[in-house]
Amino acid sequence: MKKLLLLLLALGLSLTILTACGSDSEKTAGASGDDKGSNGQDKVLQYTGSPGTVSYPELAEALGYLGDLKLDRVSDSTGGPENIQLTATGEIDFGSAFNGAIIKSYAQGVKIKSVIGSYGSDENTFMGFYTLEDSDIKTAKDLIGKKIGVNTLGAHAEFAIKQFLRDNGLTEDEIKKVELVVVPMASAEQILRAGQIDVVQLSGISKDKAMENGGIRPVLKDIDLFGEFTAGAYFFTEKYIEENPDTVKTFVEGVAKAIEWARTTPQEEVVAKLEEIVSSREGNEPTENLKYWKSTGIAEKGGVIAEKEFQIWIDWLVQNGELKEGQVKLEDLYTNEFNPFAKQ
Repeated sequence: MKKLLLLLLALGLSLTILTACGSDSEKTAGASGDDKGSNGQDKVLQYTGSPGTVSYPELAEALGYLGDLKLDRVSDSTGGPENIQLTATGEIDFGSAFNGAIIKSYAQGVKIKSVIGSYGSDENTFMGFYTLEDSDIKTAKDLIGKKIGVNTLGAHAEFAIKQFLRDNGLTEDEIKKVELVVVPMASAEQILRAGQIDVVQLSGISKDKAMENGGIRPVLKDIDLFGEFTAGAYFFTEKYIEENPDTVKTFVEGVAKAIEWARTTPQEEVVAKLEEIVSSREGNEPTENLKYWKSTGIAEKGGVIAEKEFQIWIDWLVQNGELKEGQVKLEDLYTNEFNPFAKQ
């Protein structure tokens, strides 16, 4: 089943990549003069977002850190793997995903390059897996035959769960009996409380809100497995970086400043700014959950990418049999050349 899942993922990525040239051409042909700067490089960056939340590029734009660049949110995101596919095909200009998923995609021929950290886990902001307080799930073995709700397959949540199960002595056959089910994160807590799943992935604002509502408890936390770490990154295709180096430089500089602003500004001021940004959008997006924001979770100053943040997942994938030794090189996966904090 695992091999079939990986084969289908690889096939899906391959098929979408085949359409990349056509997608890029359509985008270029339809671009107006306002979308390009005097140097011929993009001034409008298309991306996916999430209702009721604020990404660091969105925060950077609101703080005036993106210069003459503009963001164009074309759709709502369902997760990192989708972001990778949409970026690879040119349907969006940049995306964000878990570092392990980025590595797997690069190994399958998706030529994206990470330029700055996008999210992470620390003592205040982390990914956890929760069950109902009266659940009989106490240990890793209790998860055999149970359903765990996650935002997407093949990404952060799946890596954490499998590591937890292996660390606690489950065999590969037993691990296959733990069923991962994709559920919409906006209703994940309600799905758990309704008994449709046994355990659910929660992180950030949704986690803190659910804990405040009571009646649930953690089964595992990613920081207990991996420590504090930057888990994901923003990326562009290699082609996009080559054709738009000034655009990427301005983007990374602005996002780095926004991350550092969020890291060093009092929490109540950050929350107020996030609420202001969401309130200004069309569509009456909810703001009530933003009060639970606590930290960026990003480990390095300004979102600088550390070698270990990719090496740990390369080693994990090799050990898991999903990568061959030396199949992917660190220097191909990310660059800090555009980040001003890398030079400090």
